[in-house]
Amino acid sequence: MAAAEENTSLFLIFILTMIALPLVPYTIMRLCRAASEKAKTIHCRCSGCHRSGKYRKSIYKRISNFSTCSNLTIVLLWIVMIFLVYYIKHVSREVQVFEPFSILGLEAGASESEIKKSYRRLSIQYHPDKNPDPEAHKYFVEYISKAYQALTDPVSRENYEKYGHPDGRQGMQMGIALPKFLLNIDGASGGIMLLGIVGFCILLPLMIAVIYLSRSSKYTGNYVMHQTLSTYYYFMKPSLAPSKVMDVFIKAAEYMEMPVRRSDDEPLQKLFVAVRSELNLDLKNIKTEQAKFWKQHPSLVKMELLIQAHLTRESFVLTPALLKDYRRMLELAPRLLEELVKIAVLPRNPHGFGWLRPATGVIELSQNIIQAVPLSARKATGGNSEGIAPFLQLPHFTEATVKKIARKKIRAFQELCDMSVEDRAALLTQVAGLSEEQARDVELVIDMIPSIEVEIKCETEGEEGIQEGDVVTMYAWVSLQRRNGLTAALPHCPNFPFHKEENFWLLLADAASNDVWLSQKVSFMDEATAITAASKAIQETQEALGASAKDIGIAVREAVDRVKKGSRLVMGKFQAPAEGTHNLTSFCLCDSWIGCDTKTSFKLKVLKRSRAGTRGHVPEEGPVAAAEDGIEEEEEEEEEEYDDYESEYSDDEEEEKNKGKGKGKVANGAAHQGGNSDIDSGSGSDE
Repeated sequence: MAAAEENTSLFLIFILTMIALPLVPYTIMRLCRAASEKAKTIHCRCSGCHRSGKYRKSIYKRISNFSTCSNLTIVLLWIVMIFLVYYIKHVSREVQVFEPFSILGLEAGASESEIKKSYRRLSIQYHPDKNPDPEAHKYFVEYISKAYQALTDPVSRENYEKYGHPDGRQGMQMGIALPKFLLNIDGASGGIMLLGIVGFCILLPLMIAVIYLSRSSKYTGNYVMHQTLSTYYYFMKPSLAPSKVMDVFIKAAEYMEMPVRRSDDEPLQKLFVAVRSELNLDLKNIKTEQAKFWKQHPSLVKMELLIQAHLTRESFVLTPALLKDYRRMLELAPRLLEELVKIAVLPRNPHGFGWLRPATGVIELSQNIIQAVPLSARKATGGNSEGIAPFLQLPHFTEATVKKIARKKIRAFQELCDMSVEDRAALLTQVAGLSEEQARDVELVIDMIPSIEVEIKCETEGEEGIQEGDVVTMYAWVSLQRRNGLTAALPHCPNFPFHKEENFWLLLADAASNDVWLSQKVSFMDEATAITAASKAIQETQEALGASAKDIGIAVREAVDRVKKGSRLVMGKFQAPAEGTHNLTSFCLCDSWIGCDTKTSFKLKVLKRSRAGTRGHVPEEGPVAAAEDGIEEEEEEEEEEYDDYESEYSDDEEEEKNKGKGKGKVANGAAHQGGNSDIDSGSGSDE
């Protein structure tokens, strides 16, 4: 009986240990991570973002953020652990070592008279004739009587002194830390035990493995379905126009799996009428175009109408069921658009280049979705190539507001941003008809809009020039500034109902041939990671060039300072193309803001590879014991070839001087985003 209870207690201790081993360190890790995260005050503070409730730290919001599956599981496991500790400590009977002197309340070595006296005293207290309590009877028989016998009976006393137990040598007992009912192998208990072992040791791990493998085979690391990537890859074309990017985007498998209910027909018909002007339908054959539109797959029709409802800010007409699908569509949009950009810049041709036109179209669609601005607003109007889309991302701005400020010759978005605070406030209140509070909201958003500068340098590491076939390394410093002084910030997007971080795409491309040579995503949210990456890159580069430890330390410190001031280092490698001068453009495109994209033009000069793959010299020819005048002749030829090699740079330097000083910053094939500078990457170093 006692052994069974002991096994039950040990089983609970075993369960408690199995729960505590992973739970305690995981909980400590989560708490440390939560403590290290600083409170983010980098979101927009305009009234629109405040009303959206995305950044409101209400009690309900905190409970909602806490009530995730992982957090609730952790709390539940801690409750189970506390209950087990309480049960083991207070309910389960603790196994005690038999100590007769302690039971009788005596010290070791007490005399026989003291033993009898203590026994009589305890008998009056616990004897069944004196105390009717069953527990007292049990304690008297199992402990008091046994202790008295062990100390007064000669044989028992000898066994106790020799073996520590009045019954003599005790055999070693072994048990299993399982509950008592599972130890009864007969009947149903044996089946329960067998079923538990099979389920816990075989079926549970197998089920977890099947779920994991089925999910991992269906989704990528970015939680995008493999079927979606295959579809995007198939429909991506080099000539894909920005207006057609939507048709590819909505074909994601995640969107195609969304249910199309019969109850959605009537609301979608009404939504179609509201957003018809944004669907690029031919007005001359409107009936044919409408019939063609509704003949598409129902999921495609539904997704396009929901996206257009978001872009035109008509989501208030959606039914609760459609509103749920609408939110799910927007929740998936950022990661799907990111994968679509990656597929657009994926190398497709023999030279390993991606496609520029579809990549910029996808990023523009991302900007419009985040800011909830119609695609038609990008059409050039009144000499403004950007259209009115940048204006519509500002709070309280409509097409009528844009027309009003256009009367004061403010037609470009940058013109509005370049005005002084006083002049802009006067324009918005007196001309545009906004209130002072609304004008302050506009000012807050303009202060959040990032200004990007890009400084690019292309070179072959350890060499002075770039020859065809060389591995060229691009070093790009992307610097960000805002009027409010922030570097990491969340964009103003009150109509996008989810948390969204800014991302920038740096594309090194040949606009004429539609080729993207290099592409990389840049984020300004994590300064610590950027410092680590920049330090490592600069250190490895300097070590490859054979720089001293002092020079490496100086270069690393300079890079760290630049990162802390709001810059990010972007590096990439590509193979130098054929000989000639290549006109390249670096595009830095934001996926969240409209109108803050920048581009820098520069020239990459690639030289013809000299004989035997050498740079500025040729290997000596002839026998080792050559005549002295023969050696001199070879040296003259070598010097002449070196002069020819240098002349290509000198011509280029004269061309640079003839152009005069531009706005861009030029240094060893570098282009700085202060203007569109033509840079020759084959020029000599001016360090």
